[in-house]
Amino acid sequence: MGKSIFQAATRAELQQRLARLKPESAAKWGKMNAPKMVAHLADSSKMALGDLPVVSKKVIIRFPVIKHLIIYVMPWPKSTPTAPELVARAPAAWNGEIVTLSALIERFGTRSESEQWPPHPAFGAMSGRLWGALVYRHFNHHFTQFGV
Repeated sequence: MGKSIFQAATRAELQQRLARLKPESAAKWGKMNAPKMVAHLADSSKMALGDLPVVSKKVIIRFPVIKHLIIYVMPWPKSTPTAPELVARAPAAWNGEIVTLSALIERFGTRSESEQWPPHPAFGAMSGRLWGALVYRHFNHHFTQFGV
């Protein structure tokens, strides 16, 4: 069903795009600058791995059909609101953030898709397969935002 962070070729693509990103890369939309976006992707990856708690929300996108459509089918709107916990942290030094995000891509993608995965704060219960697709689409969304 499309790309997933669990696919080695997809992780390699994300790593290559991350390597092309520069701290001065300009956003095509939204309020984040490149360092803030990298910190946001790192923190959202930590959330997906269960390392960063985020307050759960009871929203309609928890329903399986809607969740599936958003994760796999529908285009992602620009400037969609995000959990405050995933934009709260000020970015660290650029090189450190890049190394951290690169390591998180590998850590996430080499974990077993069939393991128990934490719930998403908006989507609720998530399988590894759903997480793999969602994480790829989230990275792709933001890398496209910054032209890489």
